[in-house]
Amino acid sequence: MDYEPPFLNTYKTLLEKSLEEDTNLYSMVERSDDEQLPLIDLERLNNEEERDECMKEISEAASEWGFFQVINHGISNEIMEMMISEQKKLFHEPFVNKLSAETVFNLSPNTYRWGNPCATNLTQLPWLEAFHFSLTDIPNMEHHITLRAKTKALLQNSNPALAKIRSRLEAFATRIATLAENLVEILGIKVNMNSNHFQENYLPQSSFVRLNRYPPCPISSKVYGLLPHSDTSFITILYQDQIGGLQLLKDGKWVDVKPNPSALVVNIGDLFQALSNNVYKSIKHRVVAAEEEERFSTAFFYCPFNDAVIQSENKPALYKKFTLREYRQQTQQDVNQTGDKVGLSRFVL
Repeated sequence: MDYEPPFLNTYKTLLEKSLEEDTNLYSMVERSDDEQLPLIDLERLNNEEERDECMKEISEAASEWGFFQVINHGISNEIMEMMISEQKKLFHEPFVNKLSAETVFNLSPNTYRWGNPCATNLTQLPWLEAFHFSLTDIPNMEHHITLRAKTKALLQNSNPALAKIRSRLEAFATRIATLAENLVEILGIKVNMNSNHFQENYLPQSSFVRLNRYPPCPISSKVYGLLPHSDTSFITILYQDQIGGLQLLKDGKWVDVKPNPSALVVNIGDLFQALSNNVYKSIKHRVVAAEEEERFSTAFFYCPFNDAVIQSENKPALYKKFTLREYRQQTQQDVNQTGDKVGLSRFVL
């Protein structure tokens, strides 16, 4: 199929080397099938008698799990399903077209990504392709998608239906940004943060939506769909399809985040762990590669602007003061040198 990224050809050397080794990534760490991610009904926030208890459950889930699911979150099933539908159309465009996405859509550099050009072994290769959209990129898409549909010289086999992706993205991002703002405010209250902290350190262009597609993988036991990692963000909010594959690490065991068509998955990022002085946990998670089915998800990363100062108001602080820019520079340096993000441990006092 002309829309599939050329994983097998591009990473042929790594694949041949790994086939000589009888390894299975997913047999190395114990799994837990018993634990269930907390599921929180946000409708209770609108009930004066239940609001405090609901806020407490959100805080406890962020502290004990670092992950939780929410229902009655204000984003309709229709919007989420339409988002996945339009996402499929985008990813099923010819691969050569996707490589030109930033020119065609007038988006930021490196909007479309796949694999890992720096991978030296299969454990560093995510079987994944993704589009990253800054919130300020999304309103600019319509003109360029329309132009693309009319101008054959720009790209062949254009699909006019892709013009819908902008409106779907905008509807999804607007609502999910509001949800993120409400959740971080609740979480901030529970750790005595300044009530204006997020308003003062957040700009729309600092957060982004990432559309993910995990292609079928013929060597699914040897690669990850997405490598084990923690998120940098304040919080991340995810909608996943019903295929499954997302797992989080809890007490040394991998726990499945089972799909719920009405739920969004929320997880704490590194920045919020630092701000909360380790009250909230930024937990490692991964996506299991699937042999036969493609998987889609849509993630929203709620982040501060690059020069926002990250420092806990609780004393004694466990982490030294740093900016998001400094954090990203350090993690990128670590990834380049070691293949691992390392993360918050670099900033421990």
